[in-house]
Amino acid sequence: MLSDLDRLAAPDARTRVQRRRFPLISVLQAVIDPLLVAGSLVAITLAYGETFDAPDAALALLAVSLVYPLALGLGAEQRGLWRLVWTWAFIVSLFLVAGYLTGYMHHFRRDVLFTWALLAPVLIYVAHLAMPLVAARILSRQGCRTAVLVGLSPVGRKLGEQFDAHRSLGVRLVGLFDDRATERLGALPEWGLKGRLADIPQFVKEHRVDTVFIALPMASQARLLNLLDELRDTTASIYFVPDIFLFDVIQARLDEVNGIPVLAVCESPHDGVNSLLKPLSDFILATVILAFVSPLLLAIAIGVKLSSPGPVIFKQPRYGLDGRDIIVYKFRTMHVMQDGAHVPQAKKNDPRITRLGGFLRRTSLDELPQFINVLQGRMSIVGPRPHAAAHNELYRKLIKGYMIRHKVKPGITGLAQVFDCRGETDSLEKMEKRIEFDLTYLRNWSLGLDLMIMLRTVRVLLKGSDNAY
Repeated sequence: MLSDLDRLAAPDARTRVQRRRFPLISVLQAVIDPLLVAGSLVAITLAYGETFDAPDAALALLAVSLVYPLALGLGAEQRGLWRLVWTWAFIVSLFLVAGYLTGYMHHFRRDVLFTWALLAPVLIYVAHLAMPLVAARILSRQGCRTAVLVGLSPVGRKLGEQFDAHRSLGVRLVGLFDDRATERLGALPEWGLKGRLADIPQFVKEHRVDTVFIALPMASQARLLNLLDELRDTTASIYFVPDIFLFDVIQARLDEVNGIPVLAVCESPHDGVNSLLKPLSDFILATVILAFVSPLLLAIAIGVKLSSPGPVIFKQPRYGLDGRDIIVYKFRTMHVMQDGAHVPQAKKNDPRITRLGGFLRRTSLDELPQFINVLQGRMSIVGPRPHAAAHNELYRKLIKGYMIRHKVKPGITGLAQVFDCRGETDSLEKMEKRIEFDLTYLRNWSLGLDLMIMLRTVRVLLKGSDNAY
């Protein structure tokens, strides 16, 4: 399941390659969704005999601002279709709620909005079905780049497989070069072994090769320097393919410090512009949600107070961003208020849990006060769930990479929770699985992934979970 999620949420490597070599394709991929959403609204409004005035323009701009970072079009596979449907349904719901709250809904004809809500996702899906054909047509006019691969390392083999599987990348491998004997290389790709490293410069010149991809291990420094020196006499572009996947890579990227290149192997995904987008979206959504559920909060608070003696809100120290201490709020669900070096996890039929507390835990309503934590900037709506400080100190010694989950703010819901990794972790394997989901979230974070988790959270809450007690 994790591998499927990686393919669903990870940034598309094809887009990154095409952005460098074929700007027209990358521009189309970036603007196709916003153009179709805004353009379909304009066309439908005019088709119904209406004028496209200021409220319509404001709706179009709002739609574009939401659609652009979410990348609605996800390809032709069924999984991508359902993600498109759920994401678009969420956006339309936001429009309706905002329209009724602000009183602007009367500016729009219902039949126009209904037609637009149905037609826009269909256009987006069809457009992304046609995108590979458009890319192929563009590539046929511009021509593919020829390339050779130096070193059949694991990462080199993966790179070659990507080029073979995705012709729209515009790169055609014409040869492999490696100093090792063929019996050590294993199964050879169809483009075959053309020679040793010493043969590369002459091959590149004779075949007018456009690009050289070097996938040798860092230990081969002497051979690399010699090869780079000889390739200076050619016009080939040269790419070094570092095998950073030897490490547990979190948001790996190339950066620089005053012109000195550095490679980030483990970094927070909420950096740069994302450091503004994430908290801004959290603040807006938390404000809207708290406004809607405030009567429910009051009712639960009264129920907790009447059901058993003790405070309404349970406050517990947890680890926040970068492992700093924060105070997390929950509705009290137990007769006791336990905290300290040893905190027993809640179990099935736990006698400490009140009757109302059991219901609140099963429905996750006890977590609602944490939206106040979001407004305080201590938590996010989506992120790794915060664990008790005692559990953090225990598992950081037992699970490799456990503390990396604190590179982002803890969340009210998270990837592990929507894939049913919630409730008691009565074995190390269960906690390891939860941490694996948390690290997958950090590797692949995007606003679109956050939205997918929110939608799945709603589905999980409606369905219920046997692990929540």
